[in-house]
Amino acid sequence: MSDTPKNGIHPYIPKLADQLGKGRIGRRDFLRTATLLGVSAGTAYTMADKLMGTSSAALAQTGTPKKGGNLRISMNVKEITDPATYDWSEKGNVGRHIVESLTQVGSDNVTRPHLAEGWETSDDLKTWTFRLRKGVKWSNGDEFGADDVIFNFERWLDPATGSSNLGRFSSMMVEEGGKQKMAPGAIEKADEHTVRFKLQTADIALPESMGDYPALIVHRDFAKMGGNLVDNPIGTGPFALKDFRVGETARFERREGKYWGGDVYLDGVTYIDHGDDHSAWLAALASDQVDLLYRLITENVPAVRQMSHLQIYETVTGQTGVARMKVTEKPFDDVRVRQAIQACIDHKRLLELAYQGFGVPGEDHHVSPVHPEYAELPAMNQDYDKAKKLLAEAGYANGLEITIDCVTQPSWEPNTCLAIAEMVKPAGINLKVNILPGGTYWDRWTTTPFGFTSWTHRPLGVQVLNLAYRSGVAWNESSYANPEFDKLLDNAMGVLDPEKRKEKMVPVEKMLQQDAVIIQPYWRSIFTASNKKVKGFQIQPAEEMHVNKIWLDA
Repeated sequence: MSDTPKNGIHPYIPKLADQLGKGRIGRRDFLRTATLLGVSAGTAYTMADKLMGTSSAALAQTGTPKKGGNLRISMNVKEITDPATYDWSEKGNVGRHIVESLTQVGSDNVTRPHLAEGWETSDDLKTWTFRLRKGVKWSNGDEFGADDVIFNFERWLDPATGSSNLGRFSSMMVEEGGKQKMAPGAIEKADEHTVRFKLQTADIALPESMGDYPALIVHRDFAKMGGNLVDNPIGTGPFALKDFRVGETARFERREGKYWGGDVYLDGVTYIDHGDDHSAWLAALASDQVDLLYRLITENVPAVRQMSHLQIYETVTGQTGVARMKVTEKPFDDVRVRQAIQACIDHKRLLELAYQGFGVPGEDHHVSPVHPEYAELPAMNQDYDKAKKLLAEAGYANGLEITIDCVTQPSWEPNTCLAIAEMVKPAGINLKVNILPGGTYWDRWTTTPFGFTSWTHRPLGVQVLNLAYRSGVAWNESSYANPEFDKLLDNAMGVLDPEKRKEKMVPVEKMLQQDAVIIQPYWRSIFTASNKKVKGFQIQPAEEMHVNKIWLDA
């Protein structure tokens, strides 16, 4: 089998087009799969339009962009020292003005080239060749190239770095002496602007993982320069950092000289931290102190709809929260206890109580209906008799006392935990909800025996499962370690056909569900809002902000 397709077009593309034309797969699945296999987004949209007799105008710019102005955004300003260890979308949103990723996932959930200009993959999805853009300059004048990419991957895949990218790129890892390390020959420099990745297992999600926020590419001398992006904000991005204070502000000005990505309309961008009180965020937007919110909570949606100078953005996502149990800690080391808690849950009711019904009920396997590989399983029903029986078998016939940790804000998280506490009572489970300041919770999120953790959207379900449930990865907060699950996940990641990948996902989803690792209450629709003078903004399902094409119509 050849390393890469000889003509640059993956041989599966004609079959994929045939499936779309015959109605066997949807437009979304076609676009996402075609772009992952190296077809440009523009070409993929054109192919879909031709096959379906449609016209793509969803991403068209409206109006004539104007240069100038400072975009003010209300968002928590967190530390941004090292992109490799970013664990919040907000960190990525600030860091992305300076450093950028090889790929970028758009508001339509389609992956596009960014610092990479394109890629090809072998038939078996184990060899990927990425072609890097030429003429991209770092802000210190150095040319961006293969050495930068290789430096980042070697650093990410060194366990000592502590990067969650170990989970994203687990297909490049091997075990040696009981420890994980990057496989020899996993990354190859073909030339100054071409990098080849040779994987241990097939990975359909590789380009999408390269667009996630901890995969921002830093300069090859990042470590030599102190490993601190604030102290040495050298990047390929469209803006230059001018002021940064955690918990207060991050201020940028348009970078001098020509940006490789074309015209940048804004003179500057300023993030203002209004704390965790979302009423303060809304007040700032309503009174013209800011132009755009990072996030609009559901409680504030009706208020914004009453203000004629504001506009709301909404999208369906794979964002959620999980009440996860650490399977290595008592009493959660007994699967019967976990299954008993699970049996008490009414997911639809949870969605109504905690999130005003804005979303879709969960199924306790962390794969969303918006994911192309989602396989629908039989509905889960609340069953208190089953819960009591399981508890008795586990030695808790007289009841169970447990505690769940969660954050104070946003309110949907403690509200969900409080609703879960009410639901488990009839089974004899007394669940105390320990509501903590965000900093306190996030210091213990991977160690607390029972915690409620918010998870952002990823375009593919297999990406989430790789990050959260594969044995030994950094973000596996439940300590779930099941070699059979890992094997089933590998099988699913190696399947191109969306229909066949759904089939491979059935045992994956069932295993997580039956092992009762999490209570995953619902999938959230997300909202944000802006002043109507903000043009060119599109809400992205992972709440990423790409502002270089935003402009202000003052």
